[in-house]
Amino acid sequence: MSYLIDRYVNFFTDYGFKRLFGEEPNKDLLMDFLNALLSEDQGEIVDLTYLKDENLGSTILDRKAIFDLYCITDKGERFIVELQKAKQNYFKDRSVFYSSFPIQQQAKRGDWDYQLKAVYTIGILDFVFEEDKAYPDKFRYDVKLKELETNKVFYDKLTYIYLSLPKFKKQVHELETHFEKWLYAIKNLHLLENVPDPLQEAIFDKFFEIAEIANFDREELQKYEDSLKYYRDLKNSFDTAREEGREEGRKEGIKEGSVETLQSMLLKSLKMKFTTVPDTISEKVSRINSLETLESFFEKVFVCTTMEEFVALLDY
Repeated sequence: MSYLIDRYVNFFTDYGFKRLFGEEPNKDLLMDFLNALLSEDQGEIVDLTYLKDENLGSTILDRKAIFDLYCITDKGERFIVELQKAKQNYFKDRSVFYSSFPIQQQAKRGDWDYQLKAVYTIGILDFVFEEDKAYPDKFRYDVKLKELETNKVFYDKLTYIYLSLPKFKKQVHELETHFEKWLYAIKNLHLLENVPDPLQEAIFDKFFEIAEIANFDREELQKYEDSLKYYRDLKNSFDTAREEGREEGRKEGIKEGSVETLQSMLLKSLKMKFTTVPDTISEKVSRINSLETLESFFEKVFVCTTMEEFVALLDY
């Protein structure tokens, strides 16, 4: 028997995100969102095709650089659409690293003039950039390669767009654009009981219909419950670790974050995903005293599908 009381899924769960934006029958939802996100001078996306990210990269580390969604448009432009649920060290580095794969994939055998199609990385974030807390109203970041003196775009085929949704605070009656309606729907989906009047449009009717938990079959419901539990545990653990770290920092002047809490959280995440954890891995985790290393291991948990893959990456 389900314990769920929400009418709609939480978009920030893996299952919710991929059900709404990552399935072929619903790709019109993703296209509409991307068209609302991009400026008009970039042209409308008429169609897109989901690509398998397993084909990217040549080494074991490359092959496990898994994107949440990877697709190509009718014009050949590549899109990485990522959902980031918690703060992570070197998030920007990782984002740039991931964007290199769609670029490399465009290489052609034989004579090639190096002409590339545009690559976009879209990050939907459930956290706030630490360095930008002084700008409480800035929730969208558009990043391109620029020449510093002239401040003009030097290369327009590599774009990073990050949406920090905790900083998007408009209420439903304040929504002015189609893009703002998308942000409101994504952020508040699991909190809503009905479709708000400003969102009474065909595309949002479909969005809410696909998101309605009552429409799930038993297997879909179980997958969502598992995904929701993982999301809640992850978020609660990070919040606990940060709070404990701040308290320890006040008392002892150490770096924010609790090593012990993160160790426990990592082992719990491994058990949730792989059921059993070898003693050798548990011992290795217990000896790690670096927050950066522990958080990098969390990324490997998300990336791997088996314990063997996780062990292989640790030794890579």
